[in-house]
Amino acid sequence: MDKKSITGIAIVAVLFLGFAYFNSKQQEKYQRELAAYQARQDSLAALNAPVRPAPAPDSTSLTAGVPDDAAMSMPEAEYRRRSELLGDALAEAHAAEAAEIVAENDVMKVTFSTRGGQVTDVVLKDYTRYAPRGERNEPIRLFDPESARFNMQFYIRNLRNQTVPVNTMDYVFRAEPVQRAGDAQRIVMRLPVAEGSALVYEYTLYDSKTPSRDYLVDLRVRMENMGGLMANQTTVGIDWSNTSYQNEKGFKNENMYTTLSYRFPGESSIEDLGMSEESKSKEVTTKINWVAFKQQFFSSVFIAGENMQNAKLAFDTAKPGSDYLKNFSARMTVPYSMQTEGYDFAFYFGPNKYSILKQVVDGKNGELHLERLIPLGWGIFGWVNRWCVIPVFDFLRNYISSFGIIILILAVLIKLVISPLTYKSYISSAKMRVIKPEVDALAKKFPKQEDAMKKQQATMELYKKAGINPMGGCIPMLIQMPILIAMFRFFPASIELREQPFLWADDLSSYDSVWNLPFSIPFYGDHVSLFALLMTVTLFVFSYFNYQQTASSQPQMAGMKFMMVYLMPIMMLFWFNNYSSGLCYYYFLSTLISIVQTLVIRRMIDDEKIHAIMKANVAKRTNGKKSKFQQRYEELMREQQARRK
Repeated sequence: MDKKSITGIAIVAVLFLGFAYFNSKQQEKYQRELAAYQARQDSLAALNAPVRPAPAPDSTSLTAGVPDDAAMSMPEAEYRRRSELLGDALAEAHAAEAAEIVAENDVMKVTFSTRGGQVTDVVLKDYTRYAPRGERNEPIRLFDPESARFNMQFYIRNLRNQTVPVNTMDYVFRAEPVQRAGDAQRIVMRLPVAEGSALVYEYTLYDSKTPSRDYLVDLRVRMENMGGLMANQTTVGIDWSNTSYQNEKGFKNENMYTTLSYRFPGESSIEDLGMSEESKSKEVTTKINWVAFKQQFFSSVFIAGENMQNAKLAFDTAKPGSDYLKNFSARMTVPYSMQTEGYDFAFYFGPNKYSILKQVVDGKNGELHLERLIPLGWGIFGWVNRWCVIPVFDFLRNYISSFGIIILILAVLIKLVISPLTYKSYISSAKMRVIKPEVDALAKKFPKQEDAMKKQQATMELYKKAGINPMGGCIPMLIQMPILIAMFRFFPASIELREQPFLWADDLSSYDSVWNLPFSIPFYGDHVSLFALLMTVTLFVFSYFNYQQTASSQPQMAGMKFMMVYLMPIMMLFWFNNYSSGLCYYYFLSTLISIVQTLVIRRMIDDEKIHAIMKANVAKRTNGKKSKFQQRYEELMREQQARRK
């Protein structure tokens, strides 16, 4: 080996040993932290173990030394242990009976529990839930009260100078009467932690009919005289979780749009855990601004004025037919210091409606971008929806009550806007069809395989002289793709279509069913959607027209007949049978209008006239000067032919 090889091996060995040493130290540190964490969790579990009511005492000696009547509901030893460890205030709060408080405005009813001082139920008054038999007589409930959990965890020092954990979910707050001030209702709940010290929750529910506040519940957390009581810590933990109900007709379709979303501070876009029919989880170590338990049309959002961090986000998917959809959980921390007096939080409990979410701001009127919860598509697809489709849709809603008519008008307007592109696409295809005899003549002129380059070069020269762009028929179609994809994203996510009937469809946001099958077909489902069938038929007819036009001018298209004319419509039928009937209806209208446009343009276009114009172009450009691109292209063709020889 030379010197360089020996030096390289030595450097690699040093790096490897250094990494191994560093890794071993990190493992030791991790094991220590894990052991300390486990010890805290074991202590917490023992402390917060459920306490059963004590049996009737046999003598008065059982309660000797017990401070007050609250201790009579638990064994004396247990009460004393809690009292000595946490103090009398928390010991009493642990044994107290929980109560419920209900507050409501015009759009929702919110139920609070003094156990943990949390929101346990939210009912949306303007929306109803789909029932298996089709009834809609039950209002939307955003989550199961039995699963609702909002817990704050922090550490205090007791009289023995021991560090002990406090989980708010284990204690009963003392509620004050509901207060009304102006257009708001205040629900105040207090958890005494020690004499003169308390944790206070102030919830605010708004009565004003303002979209930015209707579905908002503000939460102000105050820590009264808690500074001297708190243990040495830099964060306060937050544990938020609940289980969402299935609210729409199709479990699979609703689950597709149900996930856990979150936003990084300062970003206009959001992140999510994606779609899954099982479980997903993720740890986020950077700051996040809000966390949303998002369903297809409704969301529960926790908004932190002080940005959260070290978030552990997860969901589990419930089984179809269980009446539930997903179990959400989010564990986070917010910063804490001795100077911290409280936190400003907020909850959004409401519909995924663009016009409402767009107006929700934080306490400093900063944008939260909650409207990004609506999956309108990324990039140009989202732009088309936000700046074109939604404004037109909202404008039409002001004057037309039938959403079926609105979708029809929207389809016609979009087709009118892109009609110049459709016309150019047809003209380009017609030119290719008219000039096909000349192209066939070139194929006969260069029949040999080794003359393929010459034939290609001559064909391109012919196209250029005739004024034909070979991609002219494809480019307009590519330009239309963003609109088609934007519609694909818009209709299933539009809550405006929810509960809106049209013709035989009882809900344009979900699939329509004219026949429920006694069995389920893989990838198709257990029902027959008539709108999906109509869309498939029109797509077949349109594909057949297109194939006839392109196959005559482009021989290579002949081998794609089965895929274009038959396979694609069948695939679309299987794919869209469970999709929004509003989307299938729009695609049916769009394709039908395209067929009509094609027939009209065919009657307007004279192939002989086009041929005459192309001949004039050929004659005009025969002696014309070649462009630099054409000169380079021909030179490249000659070089490739020379190399082949």
